[in-house]
Amino acid sequence: MPYFAALHLSFQLLPVNSLSPSPLLPFLYCIKLVPATQGREIYIGIVDMASILLISSLLLVLELCSEIKSYKLEQHKGEWCYQSQLSCQDTCRGPSEWKSQFPNCGGQRQSPINIVTRKVKHEPKLTSFIFDGHEKVFNMSVENHGHSAHFTLPQFVRLRGGGLQDTYKAVQFHLHWGEDGGQGSEHSVDGEQYPMELHIVHIKEKYASLGDALSDSEGVAALAFFFEVTSFPNKQLDRVIDALGKVRYEGNSSEIKDFKLTDILPQANKLSYYRYLGSLTTPGCEQAVVWTVFQKTLPISKNQLMSMDKQLLFGTEKPMTGVFRPVQNLNGRVVYTSVPAHSLCVLPSLITLFLCLFCVFGQQKCFH
Repeated sequence: MPYFAALHLSFQLLPVNSLSPSPLLPFLYCIKLVPATQGREIYIGIVDMASILLISSLLLVLELCSEIKSYKLEQHKGEWCYQSQLSCQDTCRGPSEWKSQFPNCGGQRQSPINIVTRKVKHEPKLTSFIFDGHEKVFNMSVENHGHSAHFTLPQFVRLRGGGLQDTYKAVQFHLHWGEDGGQGSEHSVDGEQYPMELHIVHIKEKYASLGDALSDSEGVAALAFFFEVTSFPNKQLDRVIDALGKVRYEGNSSEIKDFKLTDILPQANKLSYYRYLGSLTTPGCEQAVVWTVFQKTLPISKNQLMSMDKQLLFGTEKPMTGVFRPVQNLNGRVVYTSVPAHSLCVLPSLITLFLCLFCVFGQQKCFH
């Protein structure tokens, strides 16, 4: 008697004449359905053998689907996952448990963090970046890795300047977003989380792979851009979102033809930013990352943001949403900024000047 997990029923094919007394005399056969909770039995009468084959085939297909789903859940049991993936069926390890399996995740320089702007320090060495290769056209592959989708970048994309001691070559970029169009950035600023965050991962030129670079405390340079909801769509971003829809399942891959990074990123010399030393934001949380979080946001419409929920599935085939790690303790680290302190006070100073002039001229008017 097969057990059908998806419907929580077991079923059995019986000849009608085997039932005594028979409640289904007009029929030749019946299917007996028994709820897994041992509730009331249900009989479905069948007139002919063709109907038996049809119904049996449907039940078999549903049972196979149920078994495949159970297998996938069992396969991912005990793996790391995001908070959004936790459920009674999926007993994976959420962010609070990562450190039990990956000790680095409980380290002293973890990412992401909340940036408190009144506590940042200006560092004159944080000069403008030089983005090499951003204007070049290339074909970009994208693959669903089960927890996110990575867009592979060519090695001619380079990163220089910005207070970095070395030249770094690009590896990939990926995105972090929330649920139902809500907040989903990993970093936050003064407690404010943004709807989505882009990470562009680079490694030092001398390393052959990301794995090699993780052995160096500054082997990885990650650029982070926040997205902010606007009333108009970011048409260049549509190609990225559409590509995600083509790699719905874990292991799927696709390609974007004739892409260039200037389609989605601003010019380097116009960007102010924050800088701190941190880690990867997914296990194993290796503490080998020089983080740059840009102040300028990128545009995304509400409809584009809402569509992110519908594009990808986790390895367990649950919708890929809420893909961000909560902020981590700063543990005494200093966050630096490329913006001089006096520049941060320009707007308040102008307001103060205006109020002073208003008061002066207002008093003069009163005396006349």
